[in-house]
Amino acid sequence: MARFELKLPKMGESVIEATLTAWLIEVGDTVQIDDGVLEVSTDKVDTELPSEVDGVLVEKRFEVDEVVKVGETIAIIETDSTAKEEDTLTISVNKTQENTDEDVPEPHQEIENQITSTQETKKPIYDTSSSSRFYSPLVKSIAQKEHISLEELDSIPGTGSHQRLTKDDLFAYLKNRDSKPQIETKVPTQDKELVTEKHKKPQTLIQKATEDEVIPMDRMGKLIAEHMIHSKQTSAHVQSFIEIDVTNIVNWRNKVKAQFLQQKGEKLTFTPIFMQAIAQTIVEFPMVNIQVDGTSIIKKKAINLGMAAALPDGNLIVPVIKNADELSLTGMTKTVNQLANKARNGKLSPDDIQGGTYTVTNVGSFGSITGTPIINQPQVAILALGAIRKMPAVIETSEGDFIGIRHKMIVAHSYDHRVVNGALGGQFILRLKEILENFDVNQKI
Repeated sequence: MARFELKLPKMGESVIEATLTAWLIEVGDTVQIDDGVLEVSTDKVDTELPSEVDGVLVEKRFEVDEVVKVGETIAIIETDSTAKEEDTLTISVNKTQENTDEDVPEPHQEIENQITSTQETKKPIYDTSSSSRFYSPLVKSIAQKEHISLEELDSIPGTGSHQRLTKDDLFAYLKNRDSKPQIETKVPTQDKELVTEKHKKPQTLIQKATEDEVIPMDRMGKLIAEHMIHSKQTSAHVQSFIEIDVTNIVNWRNKVKAQFLQQKGEKLTFTPIFMQAIAQTIVEFPMVNIQVDGTSIIKKKAINLGMAAALPDGNLIVPVIKNADELSLTGMTKTVNQLANKARNGKLSPDDIQGGTYTVTNVGSFGSITGTPIINQPQVAILALGAIRKMPAVIETSEGDFIGIRHKMIVAHSYDHRVVNGALGGQFILRLKEILENFDVNQKI
């Protein structure tokens, strides 16, 4: 009987791991090609992983909330569909425990090994039916081995999805219960930080009043935070700013948007107009469309614009407009609208969010006049579009200067000063300004 290893596929450039968020089938279930087996999530997108073969799921290598590296085997599917359910259940109970996280705190490694070698019964080894909380088979096994009552188990805080108790939570609890405190060393800093022997990372002591509310960060929030910190530690961020007069664009769009919708079936916003101009500017300044690989520079041939979009939960995701320099205004509008709709409805695929070479974020959609965005690694630059505002301005004419009302926008350009110097960063947005301010208002849609 053949055994097929279902592995975590590559999910995009710079994505090296994903969090397993849900199993869609159980051990012993029959699965067909393209049937969903599990769901995974990265800091960019949630997606369902389908089966590549027909067969029976006989082994789960990871539990919900565990992190899986790209290329690692997540599950085993027996391609002989006649395999007996009893056999697959026994295989699963043993193998799942053998392949759990290896970084189990001592001295409980021996406990876990003992549990995996004795779990050959299909009956629950620990009765949690009276509890409203879900416990995995491994957690129940450890609890039974350590003589933890259900009441005590229910009192242990969990860090998993929906506060689920993980084996790491239980091991940490047992370590404290066994009177083995973690060694802490005080560091004489102004912020009164503590460094532990285990983590070696300073943590500022937080004063919490009884009336304060503690809100755990959600999974995507944690991943985004890590990604932003990584970017700050990797790139030497510097910014350049410029003010752009977009009056001609505003007036032209107001004049043609109804006709555009009628003829093209798409709503014309400012975003595709700006994206088309940015792609044109990158063609003229290709050295902002690069990536850093050690001491080498990778000059990207394709111009793939990342478009930061807000999700209903307040987080951001960056779908990618592929080959943006090759799109007409109509093509750009359709692509922008399609990606924005998919983002709002949670329908983005892994392909929709990978391959970006330069990112644009519209901070003006929240009313901000400008911002200093963090570079989306492994890219080297990101552009922030501020809010379009009516402002008094000096208008130069052949008959003299006048004061008039103009629509203006501030653009902020963040770039990696390791490879993009101030001259290139400034010249880039100066050229973008020229393109937008000389927009052809006589063009046909």
